[in-house]
Amino acid sequence: MSIRYKLFATVALPVFAATLAGQPALADSLKAPFEIAQEGVEEPSPEELLPRKKRKKQQAEEEGQGQAEEQQRQAEEQQPPERKKRKQQQAEEQPAAEEAPQQAEEQQAPARKKRKQQQAEEQQPAAEGAPQQAEEQQAPARKKRKQQQAEEQQPAAEEAPQQAEEQQAPARKKRKQQQAEEQQPAAEEAPQQAEEQQRATRKKRQAEQQRAAEEEQQRAAEQEAQQAEEQQRATRKKRQAEEQQRAADEEQQRQAEEQQTEEEQQAKPRRKRQAEQQRQEEEQKAEEPRAPAEGQQATEPRVTPEGETEQTGEGEQVPVPGAEQPATAEGEQPQRAPEVVDERTEEEKRKIAEDPAASDDTVVLPVERGAAVLDSDKDADNVGGNRAREARRKQREELRAQEEVAPPTDDAAAQAEIPAEMRAEIPQKIEAALSEEGERVEEAPAFAVPETTNIVINNTVINNTTVNTENNVTEVQVVEEVDDRVILGVGDRIFVRGDDRPRLRRDSEETFYDQLPRGRVRETIVRPGGYRIVTIYNRYGDILQRTRVDRDDNEYVMIYAPEYEEDRRPAIVDVGYELPPMRLTIPVDEYIVDVADDPDRDYYEFLSEPPVEQVERVYTIDEVRNSARLRDKVRRIDLDTITFATGSAEVSMSQAKTLRGVAAAMEKVLAKDPGETFFIEGHTDAVGSDRSNLVLSDQRAESVAVLLTEAYGIPAENLVTQGYGERFLKVRTPEAEQENRRVTIRRVTPLVRPVAQR
Repeated sequence: MSIRYKLFATVALPVFAATLAGQPALADSLKAPFEIAQEGVEEPSPEELLPRKKRKKQQAEEEGQGQAEEQQRQAEEQQPPERKKRKQQQAEEQPAAEEAPQQAEEQQAPARKKRKQQQAEEQQPAAEGAPQQAEEQQAPARKKRKQQQAEEQQPAAEEAPQQAEEQQAPARKKRKQQQAEEQQPAAEEAPQQAEEQQRATRKKRQAEQQRAAEEEQQRAAEQEAQQAEEQQRATRKKRQAEEQQRAADEEQQRQAEEQQTEEEQQAKPRRKRQAEQQRQEEEQKAEEPRAPAEGQQATEPRVTPEGETEQTGEGEQVPVPGAEQPATAEGEQPQRAPEVVDERTEEEKRKIAEDPAASDDTVVLPVERGAAVLDSDKDADNVGGNRAREARRKQREELRAQEEVAPPTDDAAAQAEIPAEMRAEIPQKIEAALSEEGERVEEAPAFAVPETTNIVINNTVINNTTVNTENNVTEVQVVEEVDDRVILGVGDRIFVRGDDRPRLRRDSEETFYDQLPRGRVRETIVRPGGYRIVTIYNRYGDILQRTRVDRDDNEYVMIYAPEYEEDRRPAIVDVGYELPPMRLTIPVDEYIVDVADDPDRDYYEFLSEPPVEQVERVYTIDEVRNSARLRDKVRRIDLDTITFATGSAEVSMSQAKTLRGVAAAMEKVLAKDPGETFFIEGHTDAVGSDRSNLVLSDQRAESVAVLLTEAYGIPAENLVTQGYGERFLKVRTPEAEQENRRVTIRRVTPLVRPVAQR
């Protein structure tokens, strides 16, 4: 029960009842007309006045509340938006709660109107009857009406708070929902924030791990760099130690040479006395008969009774004073090459090397103390020095005045100038001479030693210049025999002749020999796979013809030259005497390839290049051996990556690998034409004796040939070897020089066989 209802029941209702009970009859009579007159306008009852008062009170409260709300609104402007929003919702719900009693009052209004209408209907009959009856009738009715009003007001009063509560319930529910909605984002944001914090933590941890890994990698890289630096430092120390050791060895060699020179100077009188004694003995025996057999070799060199030998240079053996020396004209001793003074600057040498055709001077390597590029020019320098250079310069100047001839474009063009009469001597089809009958011999025959040569003694200038001899025929003497090599002496020059037959017979299934007419020998080597190598030698061992015959009897000519019938033709011939000085017309780097300086060069293309000038005729392989002027016609590859140990001809496996590119190019050339021939030259520096360097250089050339065959599969029959000792230096110095210790390869096919012959 509400407060208003209690107030009405305890105060207003008793007072109203007492008033009705105490009214006099007159008052009732007077009141009756008034009531009749006021049928349509009923005086407001206390029940009606109470809501009015309440409304006034509510208005006053609303005004006060409005002021409070204004203050609250001002305060809320300074509050967070969420709190302000809740305040606003509460303010919206408050009028609804205040309007609940008013709505209840409005719901009661129809009931009151109905009661008033009933009262009017009850009073109307009473007005027509007696006032007393009306009063009597009205008293119970009023009582009943008041009772009904009280009963009606009680549920209404009871329902008013309930209705207000029901009206406020949606607002509260809405407010709670809004609060829940406001709290839900916060609740949803909480896990999200936690996830973000965890993600940030993970990122931070990952960043720390990545930074630690990078630091670890950096430390590892620094350690590797440090190790690499230590290895480089160790390598440098090792290289320095090797250089120091090499310098010490060279110093020891130099001291040994000085000591040897001093001993030789001291031994000269002794040798002179021995020579005089020997001459007297020969005069005493001059009348004794002598009948040497044809081709008989000279006597073995004599040595001192002690048989002592000395080591010098690269470890070569040199006879001690008193031993037999190479034969020379009138007993002269070998002479060192004259000094060549080249006043040209390095820049001038370089320009000439880039375009040799523009100069008539001797072309030299553009390095310090660089020797002549052409071996024929080196020979001239060794004999005549600057005088020879000047004479050759004038000859080249005369050649320049003639018509310029461009270098050949291929092998056929190089042989295009061969005279017709010489071409007529070459058969249209060269065969292996298998059908020629001969006498089978059990063992390989021994070749005779050449007796004569056209190499002149102490010539001042060679190659078409005046010499100080009456003829071009000189006797050849045997100086020494070393294993299967013979050292021959010609005037003031010595050279070595080796025997390639043992190298060719390696890994053969069968080898047999036939003795042919005119002192010739036919050698047949049967290779695994059924193919044969047939070679025709003359009595000196010079190759006249070599042919490869496969299992299908296809023949590939490798070497062929017509035989000479001239009786007075020397056994050893240098055809360079018949040719003018050569004019190099291509750049030096297109004429010579240094493997160490140009390891990525296309060696196949280089080896396939034709000669650099015309080939006058087809030459024998021995003419190529003996003539620097002929070899100058073809390009060369210097295998300067092959360095030999002191006094050794062995090639280490690490250095053997540097031959892979050149060997692959040679194999490719042979795949195109199995009849190609490669010439392998061995060279040494100027340290040591001529004789020992000559033998050592020939052994080194053979070592490279064997390596090419056994390691890279280049057939032995396609390789010809020759050693030249210190004769053709790249750097003019008597000291030890690595550039001079080398092996050279040339493709000499267009010099030793007619083009396109099978």
